[in-house]
Amino acid sequence: MTMKERVNLVIFMAVDEVNQMLPKEKRLKKSEDSVLLSPVGGLDSLGLVNLIVATEEKVKEELGVILTLADERSISAQNSPFKTIGTLADYIALLLEEKTGG
Repeated sequence: MTMKERVNLVIFMAVDEVNQMLPKEKRLKKSEDSVLLSPVGGLDSLGLVNLIVATEEKVKEELGVILTLADERSISAQNSPFKTIGTLADYIALLLEEKTGG
């Protein structure tokens, strides 16, 4: 399994956790194309914070690495890593690579 596939699985675990708190019509699909943050859809700000925290916890539990996803780098990025599950997975894979040296 590639690192990207492992990261997707970790995010999907976090999505399952967050979806339990959301009404059916607001739940995220477990797909790289699922919109997380958009003016016309996705999660509200509290839902996004819950997903970020759940994802950080799952990364620690499943991959054994402590990451901070919502920091100055991610917030100031020209292309937000929080647009879709796919962009979040790419960002996490990048952080893991930087932190573990590949």
